[in-house]
Amino acid sequence: MNIQESIISGIQLAFQNIYNHEVSLDQLSLAPTRKEFEGTYTFVVFPYLKVSQTTPEATANQIGEYLKANVSVVSGFNVVKGFLNLELNELIWLDVFKELYAAKNLGQLPANGQKVMVEYSSPNTNKPLHLGHLRNNFLGYSVAEILKANGYEVTKANLVNDRGIHICKSMVAYQHFGNGETPESANLKGDHLAGKYYVIFDKEYKKQIEALKAEGQSEEEAKKNAPLLLEAQEMLRKWEANDAEVVGLWKQMNEWVYAGFAKTYEKMGVNFDKFYYESDTYLLGKDIVEEGLKKGVFFKKDNGSVWVDLTDEGLDEKLVLRGDGTSVYITQDMGTADLKYDDFKIDKSVYVVGNEQDYHFDVLFKIMRKLGRPYGPGLYHLSYGMVDLPSGKMKSREGTVVDADDLMQEMVDTAAHHTEELGKIDGFNEEQAAELYETLGLGALKYFLLKVDPKKRMLFNPQESIEFQGNTGPFIQYSHARIKSILRKAEQIGVEYKNPDLSGITGIEESESSLIFLLGDFNKKIKLAGDEYSPAIIAQYLFDLAKEYNRFYADLPIFHENNSSILAFRVALSALTAETIKKGMSLLGIDVPERM
Repeated sequence: MNIQESIISGIQLAFQNIYNHEVSLDQLSLAPTRKEFEGTYTFVVFPYLKVSQTTPEATANQIGEYLKANVSVVSGFNVVKGFLNLELNELIWLDVFKELYAAKNLGQLPANGQKVMVEYSSPNTNKPLHLGHLRNNFLGYSVAEILKANGYEVTKANLVNDRGIHICKSMVAYQHFGNGETPESANLKGDHLAGKYYVIFDKEYKKQIEALKAEGQSEEEAKKNAPLLLEAQEMLRKWEANDAEVVGLWKQMNEWVYAGFAKTYEKMGVNFDKFYYESDTYLLGKDIVEEGLKKGVFFKKDNGSVWVDLTDEGLDEKLVLRGDGTSVYITQDMGTADLKYDDFKIDKSVYVVGNEQDYHFDVLFKIMRKLGRPYGPGLYHLSYGMVDLPSGKMKSREGTVVDADDLMQEMVDTAAHHTEELGKIDGFNEEQAAELYETLGLGALKYFLLKVDPKKRMLFNPQESIEFQGNTGPFIQYSHARIKSILRKAEQIGVEYKNPDLSGITGIEESESSLIFLLGDFNKKIKLAGDEYSPAIIAQYLFDLAKEYNRFYADLPIFHENNSSILAFRVALSALTAETIKKGMSLLGIDVPERM
């Protein structure tokens, strides 16, 4: 039984013995004591005044006295109104430390027998990935890693949008203006080459609209009648009819794009276990429409279209199949949801998609639950907000969106400049320095995008993200590197910290117990981050841990200590902190340097 459990059990007994009242353990909780008060844990008595029939102060004092007399870990207490602040026997922290230090599988909760799929990235094959995709990919990868740490069997999936009118637009423009250009001949990544022709299509299409308007057509007519658009629509029809020439071009351009995406994903540090392609899934779901009609979940209108009525769920009626028998997006999404379950027998399915799709997923999930799907209760939309940039901070290739490759490279370059200015690469050769810049630049980018609650729209400030002070990735990375240098020095002077003898320790300093307290919270934060699908919880925890370690290091200069047991303990405490930082940062997809 850990410290919190023993205190909560003691509080339960206090209610029985003092007030003759049963309180279940799951109704009792402790919060960390605020820094300005003495104590480690705080129990709030206000909800129990009906039971105690006395004032908040008297209730807190009565329970405090009981705990001090009956729970060995509690050495004292103080009361601030209805807040009972519990002071713990300081040597209990040594036992907590020993338990944490000896534990195997740091930051890994036991297997829970559940399977989850996290679907993220979902790019279009007509353009490269951009800043919004960075938030999506980092969130998806991190949530998948956090769920793994929570004991789930995780599949990372990517549903690629590789068909449709927008893909045909790039293809039509390439046919007209490409002159056989390839990624090699253009010296461009394949996704950037496809994006180039998507932009060309848009420019030429606008010219055609203006020309038609000059001939007397309205804006609406001109948009519909522009020859390039008509060609793209005809190309889509040919693609759906499996026209050999169109399908050949489609495959060639998509191959170029996938090769480009692979390089971007590698630089991002994200990966996937399963790719789904919309070209394979876009006809799925019609059998589910038939099933829904039979079950009475869907209904047909006079024109033959099929709908679902979600008014009882607080929504409206939603089309699931057109009158001519063609699909809408929700049709294929129903089919794809079933396909995922058939492939992996998942208990949960997490969709990492921007908040502009909130309504769509609300509808989809309500439909699948009405249809009684076994995975229905485990459907979750990890909805995230847009990322904005301070204007003028970043150049973009097309002047509209910030390209992911450009932004990542700019972050690495900024890290190089900043690190050299601060002189943090003494003794590094060129290759080691380049690796460090990559680690810091991408770490800064990922941390800044992940430290904000996913639901919030956010402003990404490149310059602020790379600072070595404050709530940034480099601050935490630098803290890790500092600890590793302490461990190297400890090994050089022969400190036995891997299996330390702590028998000579008679007391614990406050900054040591605070650090142990935080280290003991790691698994709880992993559990909370998994429950809430929020990497921001891990990011905040790591910042707090790095800050607390730096306070400990400033308060207690490690190598000035003469007592060998205390010296070994402090080095071991440092080692556990470094290991926790490394594990926590890996849950965010961030590497940590061994030295700086």
